[in-house]
Amino acid sequence: MELYSDEYFMNEALKQAQIAFEEGEIPVGAVIVSKNRIIAKAYNQTERLNDVTAHAEMIAITSAANSLGGKYLNDCRLYVTLEPCTMCGGALFWSQIGEVFFAAADPKRGFRQSNPNILHPKTKIHEGILAAQAEELIHRFFEKLRK
Repeated sequence: MELYSDEYFMNEALKQAQIAFEEGEIPVGAVIVSKNRIIAKAYNQTERLNDVTAHAEMIAITSAANSLGGKYLNDCRLYVTLEPCTMCGGALFWSQIGEVFFAAADPKRGFRQSNPNILHPKTKIHEGILAAQAEELIHRFFEKLRK
C-alpha cells in the first residue's frame, strides 16, 4: 500500500474501527489528514463515554482543531469507515473540511438519506475506498451482538 495514498489513510481509519470493535463499540474509525500527515485519530466511544455524540468523526474533528490551533479544517481530509450521520455531517459543515472519504455507505443512517446537502458546498466527497473491509467489520460486530 503506497504511503500517503487514500488507501493508506483509509487503512489507518480501519485500524481505529478495529479498536472500537474490540471495545464493544460500533466499529467506526476516522483519521484526519493535513499535508499528508495524520493529525487526528478516533473511533466510536458512545458506550465508553455514555455520550451519543461521541462518534469517531466528532472526536476526530475536535482533535484536529486542537492540533491545528483553529476550528476550520479547510485544507484537511477526513477518512472514515462509514458514511457520516447527519450530526457528523453538520459538524463537518461547520468545520469546513476540505474532503471527506468514506468506505461503506450507510443506507439507514447516513447523511445522504436525510440531508444530502448538509456538507459544506466546497467539501469534496469520495466513497467506496476499502468498503468491503469496513462492511465486513460492521457485519461481524452486529452478528456478535445478536448471539
